Amino acid sequence: MAAHAWLAAALLPLVDWLLLRPVLPGIFSLLVPEVPLLRVWAVGLSRWAILGLGVRGVLGITVGTHGWLAALQPLVAALSLALPGFALFRELAAWGALREGDNAGLLHWDSRPDAFVLSYVAALPAAALWHKLGSLWAPRGRGGVGDMLCRMLGFLDSKKRRLYLVLVLLILSCLGEMAIPFFTGRITDWILQDKTVPGFTRNIWLMSILTIASTALEFTSDGIYNVTMGHMHSRVHEEVFRAVLRQETGFFLKNQAGSITSRVTEDTANVCESISHKLSLLLWYLGRGLCLLVFMVWGSLYLTMVTLAALPLLFLLPRKLGKVNQSVAAKVQESLANSTQVAIEALSAMPTVRSFANEDGEAQKFRQKLEEMKTLNKMEALAYVADIWTTSVSGMLLTVGILYLGGQLVVRGAVSSGNLVSFVLYQLQFTTAVQVLLSIYPSMQKAVGSSEKIFEYLDLTPCSPLSGSLAPLNMEGLVEFQDVSFAYPNHPNVQVLQGLTFTLHPGKVTALVGPNGSGKSTVAALLQNLYQPTGGQLLLDGQPLTEYDHHYLHTQVAAVGQEPLLFGRSFWENIAYGLNRTPTMEEITAVAMESGAHDFISGFPQGYDTEVGETGNQLSGGQRQAVALARALIRKPRLLILDDATSALDAGNQQRVHRLLYESPKRASRTVLLITQQLGLAEQAHNILFLKEGSVCEQGTHQQLMERGGCYRAMVEALAAPSD
Repeated sequence: MAAHAWLAAALLPLVDWLLLRPVLPGIFSLLVPEVPLLRVWAVGLSRWAILGLGVRGVLGITVGTHGWLAALQPLVAALSLALPGFALFRELAAWGALREGDNAGLLHWDSRPDAFVLSYVAALPAAALWHKLGSLWAPRGRGGVGDMLCRMLGFLDSKKRRLYLVLVLLILSCLGEMAIPFFTGRITDWILQDKTVPGFTRNIWLMSILTIASTALEFTSDGIYNVTMGHMHSRVHEEVFRAVLRQETGFFLKNQAGSITSRVTEDTANVCESISHKLSLLLWYLGRGLCLLVFMVWGSLYLTMVTLAALPLLFLLPRKLGKVNQSVAAKVQESLANSTQVAIEALSAMPTVRSFANEDGEAQKFRQKLEEMKTLNKMEALAYVADIWTTSVSGMLLTVGILYLGGQLVVRGAVSSGNLVSFVLYQLQFTTAVQVLLSIYPSMQKAVGSSEKIFEYLDLTPCSPLSGSLAPLNMEGLVEFQDVSFAYPNHPNVQVLQGLTFTLHPGKVTALVGPNGSGKSTVAALLQNLYQPTGGQLLLDGQPLTEYDHHYLHTQVAAVGQEPLLFGRSFWENIAYGLNRTPTMEEITAVAMESGAHDFISGFPQGYDTEVGETGNQLSGGQRQAVALARALIRKPRLLILDDATSALDAGNQQRVHRLLYESPKRASRTVLLITQQLGLAEQAHNILFLKEGSVCEQGTHQQLMERGGCYRAMVEALAAPSD
């Protein structure tokens, strides 16, 4: 298949040489005799159509084709339309003053053998460069460079339109930058011909104005671009953080918090900065290169094609030598590491070295490694010199060649001396722009490829939906565990709950007790929809818990843990955390008094505006539990889960919680699940569940379980027994 493609690709230039080159100009000279410019375009379009059909028909190349074959399409376009475009450009530049002979010459210029070969030599690198840069923008399926770059720019939303303004300002700035080479040529002609002071002064003023305008436009373009990219950075950070927050709780068990934080902050920032910087350079030098190419074509089509034909020779050899230089540099680093390893081994084992009297042997071994590194250093120096020398010499040879060929054109009167000076200046800047573009391309690919880290999180789909749509006006708070089994995602083979079945009734307090590791906290986590059962069903008012809207569910279900986490904010903000409304100070104070937090909060100089410190580290464990209880109560939940939430409270506050559970007028409006090791608090519970190895082995009231004489009674007696 590859051999067939190469053979067919070689036949196309042969057909172009034998058939299209001599025949098409003659045919259109007869068909369109009056308008030479129209004949030029007719030849170019016909040639493009025939070669394009050959590329598609013989090679089967389509828009989605990749690899070197894809470069044939821009090559065909460059070969066919370059000459008509140049003819039109000259016609417009001369504003209709182009002579008949010029157009006639253009019509037959491409039929000359030397011009035909030169056009191919010039079009090949141009098409290859266009294809290489264009591959950055063309989406190549999921995960392709173009796809990722488009997705990154998609975060700009409506502000993406600013990029069009940036491109316009960039092109205008590049055009203004052409003032110095252009007017340098004009001044050269003035010196050789006019020698009039007004002409010189006028050119200097125009050059200065255009240069200053170019600088101002560049400054404006950079400002708009940086502001726009800053918006993209913020949006990307926001969306990545939102994507992380959408994940199920198991995601945070499998990934360390430090790794997630690094991905959300540092990795995202580095990728965004790298992409915006490389994209800025790419746009700037691409626009600059295109503007320079236009002015070069305007100055001399022949010298432009010579420049394009020399580009592969200008960059190919230095690039190969650059790879050799990098390879030698890598070997130098490896040799340095080897010599360092010898020194480390000797110094770390000095007693052994000394006991065997092998100091000279170790020194000799270290010297051998240094000699190897010295040889490599010489090779690196030679490779570096060769790299710099070939780059400088190849650029110098191209400039000398342009001056020689341009001098011949000046002697023949084809171009003026000033135009040659301008062209040389354009050519020097153009080769620099192409060199920068070729160096930016791999780094741009690398920068965009690094965005895979970001899209890993953006494309991550939670294993279970975070939110349903159910949000009834009224909720009773009836909870049913129906044969529920569960294993944590990071330990899927360890069953924490096995066939768990029980019911929590509205207006009742159900105590869940049992030894450590029996699954009590896991029950609380399932009730908060932090995980989903791996077997069975968990129903709330007869509906699966996952069917409820996320925000609605957590206004109806509130939990307080043994070690609640507070945020580094004020007491007021911590108590009101997560509410979709702003509570009054009276509401905040009321729930704080219920939970026992009001007394110590009032003791702070700033009261409820006092900062609690990071994770509440300025408070004791009991104070954190009291604030967390107030945070739960202000939501007026239908289901209140207390997971050992009173373990750090003093006797007075424990009594306050006891009254809250069993004596408060509001107790009839909520279902309470009390998970505790303090059996005295569970004695008055309406139902006590004893959990052992993930299943309920006993249930009933305190009196019933004590009379039964099972696991519960044994735990009560063990806790009551005096310790030695």
